[in-house]
This record gives sequence, C-alpha cells and structure tokens, in this order.
Amino acid sequence: MNMIALVHHPTFSVLFPFSQSQLHGHCSSRKLLAPRKDQLYKSVSKPRLIMALASNEEGGIRVGERLYLGMDFGTSGARYALIDKQGTIHSEGKREYPVLMNDEKMDWVRSWRAALFSLLEDIPIHLRPLVASISIDGTSATTLIVDSNTGEPLWRPFLYNESCPDALPTVKSVAPANHTVCSGSSTLCKLVSWWNIEGSNKKSALLLHQADWLLWLLHGKLGVSDYNNALKVGYDPASDSYPSWLRSQPYSQLLPSVIAPGTSIGNLKEEIRTQFGFQEDCIVCAGTTDSIAAFLAARATQPGKAVTSLGSTLAIKLLSTTRIDDARFGVYSHRLDDKWLVGGASNTGGAVLKQFFTDEQLQKLSEQINPMEASPLDYYPLKAVGERFPVADPNLVPRLHPRPESDVEYLHGILESIARIEDLGATQVEEVLTAGGGAKNEKWTKIRERVLGLPVSRGKANGGCLWSCIIGIEGSSTR
Repeated sequence: MNMIALVHHPTFSVLFPFSQSQLHGHCSSRKLLAPRKDQLYKSVSKPRLIMALASNEEGGIRVGERLYLGMDFGTSGARYALIDKQGTIHSEGKREYPVLMNDEKMDWVRSWRAALFSLLEDIPIHLRPLVASISIDGTSATTLIVDSNTGEPLWRPFLYNESCPDALPTVKSVAPANHTVCSGSSTLCKLVSWWNIEGSNKKSALLLHQADWLLWLLHGKLGVSDYNNALKVGYDPASDSYPSWLRSQPYSQLLPSVIAPGTSIGNLKEEIRTQFGFQEDCIVCAGTTDSIAAFLAARATQPGKAVTSLGSTLAIKLLSTTRIDDARFGVYSHRLDDKWLVGGASNTGGAVLKQFFTDEQLQKLSEQINPMEASPLDYYPLKAVGERFPVADPNLVPRLHPRPESDVEYLHGILESIARIEDLGATQVEEVLTAGGGAKNEKWTKIRERVLGLPVSRGKANGGCLWSCIIGIEGSSTR
C-alpha cells in the first residue's frame, strides 16, 4: 500500500504586499508579509487523521472489498474516481458541463445536476454495489440561494469568481478589518447582495455552496455544509462556530449548519440507490473545496512545498502552523486538521487561454516555444475586469495587448505573464507541485520554473477526485 500522510509544515512568512504599479510591470523583488500577532490563531479542536493515497495501479477487487467514490466539480467540468482503501483506482471518468440555457444565459444549476447524474451513470454497473461512500468537492465561494423546503434555487447561482461590490460596504461595516469576507467575491458579499434585492423571498431561503447542493441531491438533508466551503461566508474554523458579529445579522438565518469535511451526513437516497444500483448502506460525506482537494492529493507532504492548482483559474496554497487572513491581498486560511492551508485564488489561468486558442492550437503552439527564453511581452491575463489574488481589486482591467503577429509569441507572452502572477503569490518554498490541466503543458512548466526560480513538478492526476474518495473513507470508518 502506497500511502502518504500529511506532515507538519514550519511557520511560513507568506504573502507579499506590493504596490498597484507592480501589477502593471515586472517585479524585480518580492516582499514578504509576516503575520501580526493578532492574526495568529490556534485550532481548538482535536486533529483528525488526514492522508492522501498515492497508488494508481490497476488491480483486482478482493472478496468483501468496498470502494469509495469521489467527484470533483471544477470550473468547466466534473470528474469522478473510484478507489479502494489501498488507493488503487478501479474506475474514473470525466464530463464537460453540458450547455443548458435559460433565457439566453447558461443554466449552471441544471448543468451541474446533469453532470452529477451522468457521472453516476458512467460508473461501471458491476462496481456500483461495492461503493461504501460518496463525497464531492466544488468550487470555493460558488453560492446558491435555495428554497429551504424544496432545495430548488431561488436565484441564479453566484459563481466562484463573481464580485458583488454593491455589498462590500455593508460587509465591511460588520466584519473585522481585512477579514476574508471583506472581498467582493466572498460568499458573504454574495449573500448580502441577494438579501438586498427587492422582492427576494427571505423567509424560506437557505444558503448552500456548490458542493453542499450537489451532495444534498444525493442525501436529501437540506442545510449542511463543511468548514472549508463555509470559510468565505464568515464561519470561524478555529472556534468551530459562526462569529457573533455574523450571527447578529438578519441574513444569518440563511446560514447552513457546518461539520468537518468527510463527516458522514447520511445514507444515499433510496430512489438514487434503486436507480443506479448502490447498496443500502452507502453513505454520503461532507465535502470540501476543489483547490483544497487538489492540494491534498498532489502529495505536498514535505516542508517547503506548495501547490498551484492551474486550471481555468490559478490557486496557490501552502501548509502552515500559522493562520493568515488579509482581504487586501485576497489571502485566507482554511483549517486543515490542527494546521492551516494558506493561499489565494487568482482570476488568471487557463480560461484566458481558451479565449484565444483551441486545445489543439495550445498543444501545437506550445511545442514551438523556447521556455528558457523570457518573453518581452508584459500582460495581466484576465478573462474579465476584476482580480482576487494576489491583490483584491474588482476594477483591475485585463491587459492582453499589444498582440504580436506570431501566435507562438503571443501564447508565450500570456504563459509567462501568468507565471509572473504566480510568482507574486508564491512564498519562499523549495518546490511547487502543480495540479489541474495546466500541469500537462511541459513548456509552461519550464517557463514557470524559470520565473519562479523553483523546481516545478506535476501533482496527482485526478487529484480532487482522489481526495473526495479519501474523505469518504474517513467518513465511513468513523461513522
């Protein structure tokens, strides 16, 4: 059995105040932001065992073997993996989100639901009776306001990178200075923005995150979240409670109950068991966010390693004994057992590339790039106005011009500029592991190594799925 346990990280002095002008040119130096004493918190809860299974070998199924299903819902599609306790993957697959429209806009709720049940259908029939638990990770701060009786959305979902600057003054007036929620893209800002809409059905409303809602479709118990997803609505993972300043607000009635990731919520609904052929004792476990799942499954198990999730967007995380939260820079800390996972998420990433190039073009053009040569082009690649990290600026304008005649040079400039943003968000570490689709581009990896001045290696394939499987193993063993 190839098993890797998370180990203690030393305290990092992380994150890096820099001037607005640095965002519009090359940064020749990096300043580090040491946490103030009033920013340090210690977990008051007992740590739970968290481990990542690293084996990806084919193997048969032993008599009496149970399997664990994890699903990863990212920004552009969803995946699943089915593993045993030894970490062997017995089945895996992926689905792009189907394009389902509503009034000429993408109907994300229908699309996510369709992807979920398509993945369940994709699981080999002979393996379904062996599934002991199911868990899901979803995009952080993707927010749904649903009917507390039916679970059906009362409003279109607020996506992970959507900013609600109209709600920011209200949130800042009640939350501590520079708290994680003091960002226009926080879950709390999205909740307040909806709350202020005239005619909104406040009496029967409930807030859920993407993973919460998808899991509800499976277990049927409305109003349950986990402390990773609930962080950006203001939940305090150090005290395992919503803070008093949040509980005193009129919209606090919409907040879900919060449990630890991997905790068993209940059995799979009878109609789903019957439809797909799962066993009666199959349980559904609380999930986590996609970037946390990617971090844990990428084998970042040694001090001095960080993980960049390089998919449609870019997220950087590192393990620390110190909690650091500063909304000015889009920096926040998730609880991870008795430690903290410090980082942030930028709006730059692969989604920008897909505005200009197909997957085939990206592959062919990348092959022509010399990653050892620095690009003279200086961009700030964003899909739309607004940035979350390494600076929280809802008005930051994308910079993708001038465009050279050569597509190779243009792609080189974009890839290098994304690497520079990653460099602004990185800390003094020994190695960067990469999860997500961007990890497959070897030339981009070489560019990032040169810009970061660090070795960059590829993390675990299907990492988010694997971690969702693993927390399912914990949930079934502690039930």
